Amino acid sequence: MKGRKRAKRLRRLLPTAAAAAAMTLVVATPAHASLIWNGDASGGTGVFAGILCDSPNYVYMPDWGDGRGKIFGFVSKAGQTRCEAHSVRVGGSEYAFTGGRAYWWGWESMTSTGNTATVFQWKSNGTGEQHQQNYPVIMMVLENQLRVWYVAPGEQWIGVGSGTWKSGVWHKIKLGINAQSSTSGSFQVYLDGNLIVDAKNARTWDDFGNKPRWGVYDSNVADTDQVNWINDLKMGTTSGDV
Repeated sequence: MKGRKRAKRLRRLLPTAAAAAAMTLVVATPAHASLIWNGDASGGTGVFAGILCDSPNYVYMPDWGDGRGKIFGFVSKAGQTRCEAHSVRVGGSEYAFTGGRAYWWGWESMTSTGNTATVFQWKSNGTGEQHQQNYPVIMMVLENQLRVWYVAPGEQWIGVGSGTWKSGVWHKIKLGINAQSSTSGSFQVYLDGNLIVDAKNARTWDDFGNKPRWGVYDSNVADTDQVNWINDLKMGTTSGDV
């Protein structure tokens, strides 16, 4: 979907209690825990499989002396569309995500405004008609809320939860996805330790598979730079790993 069309759609999309209730479930996790990836900024941008930043957008890695060390800053200049990290790199190669299993991610995030738009996508591989779902799971910072959608085949946006978001403040996010190509998939989102999404009966693995993206995408604020700072990225097979 083009940026401007999505921005218009977002203004009409608000999670409803009925939609959220219809999607409730617990994410399946494997019996054995395993940390798969440490995406700390001390490893540089090479921890990601790629960086997708339209000029003049950019990624930088400041150290503010607050004990966190280096962090990632994804900067999308006013009126621009994208500055994102694309997937993850493990052992020198892009990690091969597979369907039929659970993945968990954990990270800290702080945004410069309360309208940063897309800050995470579980993005489908392929383009155009190659996928049925462009982004089955998507998170956005809009109107001082972290809002989460399940996007079903046919571009059906279903709001599944939200939580209060303050700009200029670090927030802890945990995301677990049980990646299934049928509607037996599920996902959970924790914000600052509170469960805000517990969704089931979801198709969370598209025809060519999926990958995570973090950063800033499709802000509908045309006159303000948007920054999403991210710290302590991790990926594992259980919530306890991250």
